[in-house]
Amino acid sequence: MPVKPGWEGRFYEDFEVGDVYKHPLGRTITEADNIWFTLLTMNTQPLHFDQEYAKKTQFGRNLINSSLTLAITTGQSVIDLTQNAVANLGWDEVRLPNPLFVGDTIYAESEVLSKRESKSHSEAGIVTVKTRGYNQKDETVIEFKRTFMVFKRSHGKAVA
Repeated sequence: MPVKPGWEGRFYEDFEVGDVYKHPLGRTITEADNIWFTLLTMNTQPLHFDQEYAKKTQFGRNLINSSLTLAITTGQSVIDLTQNAVANLGWDEVRLPNPLFVGDTIYAESEVLSKRESKSHSEAGIVTVKTRGYNQKDETVIEFKRTFMVFKRSHGKAVA
């Protein structure tokens, strides 16, 4: 039986400015996700873990920790963007226009904004994308720009 390789991600040459990738996996956020992440990151804001406190706010219930929203949305994009990354270089212009709650499902898509060859690493290029995370109602819950260094095709296999 022939063995066929699975998806190996994009290399620098595969990115084109203006391309939009709809990342394939959604993620429903549970109460345990939110509480564990909040505890692990030592975030003491009660809006994330104290239901009685949250009931008295404008939201009326616990909010998902915004750092968790950023982490999951970034993770959703890895399969399309940084499977072959050398490193993340930065997140910029992070915006949270709508809240995310327990039970919401988050999806993500990214648009390639720019790309250039790396000046310090000939085996890689620099790509900047704008990623949007949205819930099951298509409301944007997070958006950000992310810049990363990604291997060129000729060097990507050497790491594996």
